[in-house]
Amino acid sequence: MAQHNETGNKAEEMAVNFLLQKGYKILQRNYVFGKGEIDIIAEKDNWLIFVEVRARTEVIYGFPEQTISKAKASLLMKTAENYVYQKDWRGKIRFDIIAIIVGQNFEIRQFEDVFF
Repeated sequence: MAQHNETGNKAEEMAVNFLLQKGYKILQRNYVFGKGEIDIIAEKDNWLIFVEVRARTEVIYGFPEQTISKAKASLLMKTAENYVYQKDWRGKIRFDIIAIIVGQNFEIRQFEDVFF
């Protein structure tokens, strides 16, 4: 379990740096509401972006972006809804996934506007 947490923490740091390099403003990390948690909340070009970071050390069992269940997506949306309400955000929102393959073949990809 410690290895899993270490990989997750490293991936989140990588994702934050990736977003900063692309001009995103990081508003909050690890926002929790009830049983839900949003890894990164960012803002760019008048969009509020909720980012789920997914990492894998290898892709034998699938790519990181394929690991979000419908239940997880629903929980993310409920958590985001609370954040929007709490901050009284009235602009546009979207959900992104940052998929990271950590290992010999390091790769980071961003999937924008993944949930409806």
